[in-house]
Amino acid sequence: MRIKTPSRIHMTLIDLNASIGRIDGGIGLALEEPHILLEAEESGELEIEGPLSDKAKEAALKVLEAYRIDAGIRINIEKAYTPHIGLGSGTQISLAVGTAICRIYKKNFTIKGLARMVGRGGTSGIGVAAFEAGGFILDGGHSTKEKKDFLPSSASKAAPAPVILRRNFPNWDIALIIPRRRRRISGVREVNIFQEFCPLPINEVQGLCHLILMKILPALADEDIESFGDGINKIQNIGFKKIEVELQTKEVRELLKTCSEYSYGAGLSSFGPTIYCLVRDERKLLDAVGEKAEVIITKANNSGAKIGD
Repeated sequence: MRIKTPSRIHMTLIDLNASIGRIDGGIGLALEEPHILLEAEESGELEIEGPLSDKAKEAALKVLEAYRIDAGIRINIEKAYTPHIGLGSGTQISLAVGTAICRIYKKNFTIKGLARMVGRGGTSGIGVAAFEAGGFILDGGHSTKEKKDFLPSSASKAAPAPVILRRNFPNWDIALIIPRRRRRISGVREVNIFQEFCPLPINEVQGLCHLILMKILPALADEDIESFGDGINKIQNIGFKKIEVELQTKEVRELLKTCSEYSYGAGLSSFGPTIYCLVRDERKLLDAVGEKAEVIITKANNSGAKIGD
């Protein structure tokens, strides 16, 4: 069995105030590149080779135990991308491994159920939905009855958030700018950031909701790249995204500013350091970025993970 996953950009969390009974929420997009490609087959032992093998093994052990499968699986990860750069590799590899096990051993499963089993999607539902169906995604966060504290997905036990909107994304070119000098934010530090800065002021949450509902979503429906890009630029200066940007290095912040000047819109994905751009003039953008970053030109993935024999 072969599985090819998308990657994803996380544009912003929405409500880290939580005063009306829900917390988190977010918007994001599945991408064709970079991707994870693995091959899996039945085995008496657990054998995993290739990049991200530690994360893959962790997910495999959880799924094998949950289904009481007294066997293993052989997985060769042929291609993967760097973790902790804002593109969601942890969720994609975990769901790919879980899906492979369930398909090979003919177990009933849902992607959302697998996500909870392997501990993904406890804050953002974007990565889980990206794997399942791709496209542009708006998730509705969690009830504060289920999730009572401000935590990143890595520390949250909540179920993946419900998808409020999933829509095919236009055939626009998207540039991923991955800075060569970068700061990775994960683990305990990520937990501490949520605890330090939340809850956010309600007026910032309201302003962000207004921006998403009355600018970004209509621009997507109209396939208006200029208005959509302007909305992405504005997101960088409000709510939790503003904090994520401010916590990046000076070099990354300056690169984000440069990218916004040479594209329709540019944003930091998750905690970064990866920047995504809606391409206006590829050559000018590449010249402006220079040697400061690796650049990947890609498009939206509107179908989710591809699974085949």
